[in-house]
Amino acid sequence: MTFQPPPLTGRLTPLEAQALDLDDPRPHPPEEALVQLGQALMTELLDLVGETALEDFQGVLCEALIGAFHSASQRIDREADRGRDEIIRLLRDFDASEVADTDLQAATARTRAADVAVLAADLVRDAAAETYRAATGEVWTPWRGSVRGSRVTAAQVEAREAVRAMKARRQQAVDPGCAVVAFRAAPGADTPLDGGRIFDALNWALETWPDMALATCGARGGEKLAISWARQKRVKLVLARPDFDGAGRAALFKANDALLDLEPVCVLTLAASLQPGPRAAERPFGPALNLAQKAAERGVRCVPIRPAR
Repeated sequence: MTFQPPPLTGRLTPLEAQALDLDDPRPHPPEEALVQLGQALMTELLDLVGETALEDFQGVLCEALIGAFHSASQRIDREADRGRDEIIRLLRDFDASEVADTDLQAATARTRAADVAVLAADLVRDAAAETYRAATGEVWTPWRGSVRGSRVTAAQVEAREAVRAMKARRQQAVDPGCAVVAFRAAPGADTPLDGGRIFDALNWALETWPDMALATCGARGGEKLAISWARQKRVKLVLARPDFDGAGRAALFKANDALLDLEPVCVLTLAASLQPGPRAAERPFGPALNLAQKAAERGVRCVPIRPAR
């Protein structure tokens, strides 16, 4: 299939705007085609493995497909970073010769092309991830690294990266520019009742802090529901993944320190399912209780999620 360049209109998509800066006679696939590609790949995979012996491994296969484009995006982005380093070096040593000028132009062109390729890979990845979420209810997140969302999903960064940005802000370098709302919930808090109350609490937080970022640990259950909300609302997402290799059993509690290091304006917790029955009788989720206690000790506003009156 040969892609034709999209017609020029009064409003360009981000990909089209960057592609116009490239001195390349070949057209780029339009954003719509890249989104359709991600949707089609995921739909084909789901249709193929559904109701077959591979259905038990559907999640692994689907997440591997999404992760492949995420990995490609990161790899190309590293190439772009090396290109930017080369541009800095060439500018520093520039002697106004024809050779130096040619080298600088070539390095700039390669870096710009890589930036566009990163955006293209992100579009395919995010479309596949959204199709996966819509079909299964599961939310894909990378185990390592960060996701800079395209127009399809929320921006996601690792907690340690956000902490570095907070420190840099104090040094007058950069500012994350958002109010962090931390959230922890029990793995069993995933019933429709729980989801409704979690969404109510997060909608309240978004009304109170329109520039909020949601910080959580990405655990199954209530926290996965919160991640789904963030993607739907296009709210920035900060993940503080528990480091089980380094902290062992204490990892779930150490992750709370990472959340509080983000200096949240508010902490939301749901320590047990609100659904009457066996789940409600389960022992409260210790890490959620621990986060509430630590937040209170630091003077951070803590709002436990309760049943509607």
